[in-house]
Amino acid sequence: MDINQNKHNEAFTVTENWTDRSEQLKEEFLQLTDTDLKFETNKENEMLDRVAFKLHKNRYEVMDIIDRGLMWRL
Repeated sequence: MDINQNKHNEAFTVTENWTDRSEQLKEEFLQLTDTDLKFETNKENEMLDRVAFKLHKNRYEVMDIIDRGLMWRL
C-alpha cells in the first residue's frame, strides 16, 4: 500500500497563515490569482480543484505543493 496515498485520503487543512502562503504561491506560480487561491472553510476541495486546473496538476500534487511551502517555514 502506498503511504503517500493514505496521506491524501485525509482532509486537507491549512494550519499556517493562508494569506502569506497564497502570496508565496502566486510568486512561484504566476498564473495563480487571488480568486484561484480564495480559501473558505468547508470549501477547501473547490480551492484545490481550481489550483489543480490552473497548474495542470492533480489535487494530490497541489496538496504536496502547498504542504511543501508550509514545511519550508517551520
